[in-house]
Amino acid sequence: MQVRGRVVALVPAAGRGTRLGEAQPKAFVEIAGCPMVSIAVEGLLSSGVVDRVVVVVPSELLARAADLVPEQVQVVAGGAERIDSVRAGMDAASDADFVLVHDAARALTPPSLVSRVVSELQAGRSAVVPALPVADTIKTVDDAGDVTGTPDRAQLRAIQTPQGFAADLLRRAYAAAPAGAFATDDAGLVERLGERVHTVPGDPLAFKITTPLDLRLARSLAGG
Repeated sequence: MQVRGRVVALVPAAGRGTRLGEAQPKAFVEIAGCPMVSIAVEGLLSSGVVDRVVVVVPSELLARAADLVPEQVQVVAGGAERIDSVRAGMDAASDADFVLVHDAARALTPPSLVSRVVSELQAGRSAVVPALPVADTIKTVDDAGDVTGTPDRAQLRAIQTPQGFAADLLRRAYAAAPAGAFATDDAGLVERLGERVHTVPGDPLAFKITTPLDLRLARSLAGG
């Protein structure tokens, strides 16, 4: 049974992106002449399954960001950490039945992947994340750099965005997060509640643009 509801996508774009080696915040770095945040927002809107988009940026960049996205996209100020920025986005998404959280740095994410996540939410899943099988062998190491184990690669997945949630579940997850809590993704906070997180097939184009090499790849794929 399909459950219809209002889908609001949050785009945290307040990070400085120091690993990228650019002179401006990562979300404002251009690919083929267009800032990453603009490309990410366009991908969400063109999916046809997102009702509203909220972009979260540093307070000093509010006006600049508003000029880079369509007029109907809401731009709000973020916080010092990603978790603070997502909270600010959720405050602006009080009308949401479902919430997507999408990294601006995954600018080349195909709209079809957005649709896949939303379809699973509408089918009754409360938490959905895109995932790709891990190609490399993964080792765990100790503080000295010595290997302590080799997890079974067949059970490992690299997680992408957008990550989708029933809005009330994501709000509960953030409300339960202790002060100073650290999570590399929103699903991690949901997992702490003991809730099930479902995976859907990800897409290689949804890679996160983090390093100069990633940026070169993204520009090459985008033709600029």
